[in-house]
Amino acid sequence: MVPRGQSIPTTRVIASVSAGRGRPPLHWADASYVSTELSPIATLIIMDHNSRLQRTQVAVEQRRLDVLLVSYLPNIRYLCGFSGSAGILLITARDKVLLTDGRYTEQARLEVKCAKVKIVKKAALAAAAEWLQKHPRLTRVGIEAAHMSVAEQAALAKAIGKKAKIIASSPIVESLRMIKDAREIAAIHATCNLGVELFRTLTSKLLPKITESQLAGEIEFAARKAGAEQMAFPTIIAGGERSALPHGRASAASIPTQGFVVCDFGVILAGYCSDMTRTVHVGRPQTEASSAYEAVKQAQQAALDAVKPGATAGEVDQAARKLLYNHGLGKFFSHSTGHGLGLEVHEAPKIAAAQKEVLRPGMVITIEPGVYLPGKWGIRIEDTVVVTETGCEILTPCPKDLLTL
Repeated sequence: MVPRGQSIPTTRVIASVSAGRGRPPLHWADASYVSTELSPIATLIIMDHNSRLQRTQVAVEQRRLDVLLVSYLPNIRYLCGFSGSAGILLITARDKVLLTDGRYTEQARLEVKCAKVKIVKKAALAAAAEWLQKHPRLTRVGIEAAHMSVAEQAALAKAIGKKAKIIASSPIVESLRMIKDAREIAAIHATCNLGVELFRTLTSKLLPKITESQLAGEIEFAARKAGAEQMAFPTIIAGGERSALPHGRASAASIPTQGFVVCDFGVILAGYCSDMTRTVHVGRPQTEASSAYEAVKQAQQAALDAVKPGATAGEVDQAARKLLYNHGLGKFFSHSTGHGLGLEVHEAPKIAAAQKEVLRPGMVITIEPGVYLPGKWGIRIEDTVVVTETGCEILTPCPKDLLTL
C-alpha cells in the first residue's frame, strides 16, 4: 500500500505523445498543469479544457452545425470539467454555455473555468430549448443521438419548433477523447499504479474459504483508504468453476482450495479509470491448466507486440486470437481483445475482430485475451497500455508469470 500523504511513483509520460514539435515533453508533474492540494495519493492534474472546447468548436463548424448540444455526462466532463449528474453543454462558434441546476451552483463554479455557467430552475434539456429559442439564428442543432432517447429528441424538437432542424451528429467528442494528451496519460498512469499496488493487497488476502465478495471488499476498502474516488466497475473475483464466467462478479462463493481465480478490477482517480486482470492459482496447477495459462500469456504478448501506430484494432485482436487457435483454445476465447479506457472504463476504440479503427499515438487501450472452459476454469490476463510512436508502453506493470498461492 502507498503510505498516507505520499504520491504513487509515476513513470515518465511518453515524449512522442506529450511533446509538440519544437517543445520539450510535458512531464506529469510539470507545475504548469499540476495542483498538489486536493489528493493525498496522486497529484491532481489540471486538464486543458480550453483546448478541447476549441477543437470541438472547429469540429462543429466543419459539420456545418450552428450549435452542438452535449448531453452525455462523460463528454461534458471531458470538455469543461463539470462532474455533476445533470447538465447540458451548448457549443457554438462563439459560445460555450453549461446549463445545470441549483444543486451544482458551487460545484460548477469550482470546476468550470472555460465555459459560462448558467444555473437554471428547470430540466437542463428544457432550459437548452429555451436558450435556443432566444438565439433564432442557430437553425442547425446537433445532438448526441447515441446518448439522447427518442422521447428526449421529440421533446426538444417540439420545444424549439420548426425554425430549427435537429441533426443527429456523428460522435464528435468521442473522436477527440480517443487520443489522450500528456495530462490524461499521466492521470491514467497514476490510477493504474494504484491498481498494481492493490493487487498486492489482493494476493495477501486471497486464501481458501474467504468468499469472493469478502475478497472484493478487502480490495475496495483498501482502494478507498488509498484515495480512490470509487471502483471503475463492479470487482470481478471468480474462483474455481466460476472463473469460466468472463464477467463473474464477486459472489458469496468461497475461494476454492484448488483452482484458478480471475481477479479483474479498476479504480478511479481524478475521474480517470484503471483496468487490470490477473489470474492466480490456488494449489498446484495440473499440466493442462499450466499449459493453458502459458498460451493466454503468449496470446496477450502477441497482441501487445501488434500494438503500434498504423495497425488496426482488428489486427491486434487477430494476433491474440490466432495464437490461441494454434493452441486449440481459440473457440474458448469468447470476447473482444480489449477496449479504450479513460474517463470511462469502456470507450472507443474497440479492439475486436474486423474493427478498422487505426491505432494512433496517445490512444489508451486494454489488451485482455482469455479462455473459458465451462465447468472447469477460466483464465484472463489484462494490461492497460498507451500507444506510442513505435509501439506501446504498459501502464500496469505487474508480473504475469503464473502465481501459485
